Amino acid sequence: MLDFIKSNVWLILFILWGLPLTYYRSKFRKIVYQTNDWKINIKPIFLKELKALFGNLYPHNNSYLKLRNFYRFYLSVYLFLFIGYYAWGQQNNQIKQTTMSKVEVGSSVPLFSLQNQHDQTVHINELLGKKNLVIYFYPKDDSPGCTKQACTFQDQYELFKKADAEIIGISAQSVKSHKEFANKYRLNFLLLSDPENRVRNLFGVPTNLWGLLPGRVTYVIDKKGIVIYTFNSQSQASRHVDEALRILMTNQTLD
Repeated sequence: MLDFIKSNVWLILFILWGLPLTYYRSKFRKIVYQTNDWKINIKPIFLKELKALFGNLYPHNNSYLKLRNFYRFYLSVYLFLFIGYYAWGQQNNQIKQTTMSKVEVGSSVPLFSLQNQHDQTVHINELLGKKNLVIYFYPKDDSPGCTKQACTFQDQYELFKKADAEIIGISAQSVKSHKEFANKYRLNFLLLSDPENRVRNLFGVPTNLWGLLPGRVTYVIDKKGIVIYTFNSQSQASRHVDEALRILMTNQTLD
């Protein structure tokens, strides 16, 4: 717990300092718009509020002046914490990227072993030389983007089989979670559990949202164990499938 606090101190400060923001903003809005109606908190009107915050809308109203000055100070600290949190995230990402190996086009696929959704150990070296591989790292089972990506892979499963390719999805969730995810959407391909993100780090998969969101990256690997293509996109989940299939079909034509 202590290690978590130390490594996420900027995030914790940012969240804690932001919690009372709604309360202070509500008080300020009620003074600015001269009402006690709670609905003022949800009305999409901002111009007068901004003028009151950065100007001097009611120069003879002491309550307004005190709250305005406090609100300015509060937001200044909040901005400072945000900048610190952002800088911490960027620095943390850079450290991770420099300390992690990074698998790129032309790299040999790292060797690893993980448990699949059937609680069986999959050794990647046992597949090399026999199959083309499509290894994709995704953030989380049953989340909207990951579900769309997995179901699109399943929809194109027969085409991947024709390309003599094995699809392998990897995320940090447990074997049980993978099994439930695969059963729910009738996924025929392998889902591997990487709870400590050991293999994710082995590949050098980047993170998003200042290190909070695991990245979504797909690697296409030929039968020689060489990475021939990578695709990195957090939002274009289904395009990972299209790109992988395109490269496999192109590689087959070249072969």
